[in-house]
Amino acid sequence: MIKIYHNPRCRKSREGLELLENSGKEFEVIRYLEDIPTKEELREIIACLGISPELLVRKNEAVWKEKFRGKLLSDEEILDIMQAHPKLIERPIVISNRKAVIGRPADTINTLLK
Repeated sequence: MIKIYHNPRCRKSREGLELLENSGKEFEVIRYLEDIPTKEELREIIACLGISPELLVRKNEAVWKEKFRGKLLSDEEILDIMQAHPKLIERPIVISNRKAVIGRPADTINTLLK
C-alpha cells in the first residue's frame, strides 16, 4: 500500500496528492499534523528514505530557527523535536514497498509508481 504523509495547507503536498490521485493506484493519506508519527514511525520513514533524521527537517520554519538552529543535536533529539513539532517534517513523503521519497518536486513521486 502506498502512503502519503500530507499537509493540506502545503502547495507541494497538494501537488503530490494530486499526482497520486491521477495515478489510479490505491493509497492512504496520513495527515501527519493531526496523526503525528511516533518516533518508531519516524525511524521507519527515515530508513525508507535512506537519509539522516536531520535531512527530514524543514530548517526554514520559525520554530527551528528560534529554538534549534546551530545546536549540535543527536539523531534521537531530532526525532524528539520532529515529534514535538511535526510542522518541521518535510512534506510530502510518499512510501511504497519500503522505499520512500520526499515529493519535492512532485514528479519525484513517479519513481515509486513504476
